[in-house]
Amino acid sequence: MGLFDRLSRVVRANINDLVSKAEDPEKVLEQAVIDMQEDLVQLRQAVARAIATQKRTEQQYNKNQSEANNWQQRAQLALSKGDENLAREALVRKKSFSDTAASLKIQLDQQSSQVTTLKRNLIALESKISEAKTKKDMLRARANAAKANKQLQETMTGIDTSSALGAFERMEDKVMQLEAESETAAELGGTGIEQQFAALEAGSGVDDELAAMKAQLSGTSAETPKLEAADTSTSTPRDAVIDAELDELRSQLDK
Repeated sequence: MGLFDRLSRVVRANINDLVSKAEDPEKVLEQAVIDMQEDLVQLRQAVARAIATQKRTEQQYNKNQSEANNWQQRAQLALSKGDENLAREALVRKKSFSDTAASLKIQLDQQSSQVTTLKRNLIALESKISEAKTKKDMLRARANAAKANKQLQETMTGIDTSSALGAFERMEDKVMQLEAESETAAELGGTGIEQQFAALEAGSGVDDELAAMKAQLSGTSAETPKLEAADTSTSTPRDAVIDAELDELRSQLDK
């Protein structure tokens, strides 16, 4: 392979790479639809010209055919009057118009076929343009979604997730610390109405139990003096003091 061929291939490859990178799917699709619409306009103009030409040819054909029929009638009239020369001349004119009409008929058939083909192509192109517009909108949506996803992935790649998660963990620990401090402050700051009622209810239970103990003590207090009275001969001064304190306690409990 020669140097020129290698250089040419390198240049073409670089140009193709630049073009591929510069291609924006949305812009390329939009331009493709515009090009197809321009082709559609040109095709419509071509169909219009073909139809106009067909109509002119048809008019000329009808005119020549009509002239041929007129000269046919004149030839018959001249022959009926006995003027054979005039009838011959009329037939010559008739043949000229008939030949022209026959030639125009061939052109007219060809033009009719061309118009039919152009109309069919026009309908097909309109269908393709409609399909291309629908596909363009779909591909545009997909391209936009792909761009957005690419941008999101690039953004996510640039985010330090470990640092962000660490910040969440630190903030969670701080919130738990604040909650603990709040509960401690509530306990140190006194009790609320619910706690006060609970204390009263608990106190009532203690009072009931204390009253029951007093009743038991009151029931046994009448028997205790009799036992001690039976043993007064052996009591000591210390026992007498203790007995006096017991009597004082009993009297206070009875009250």
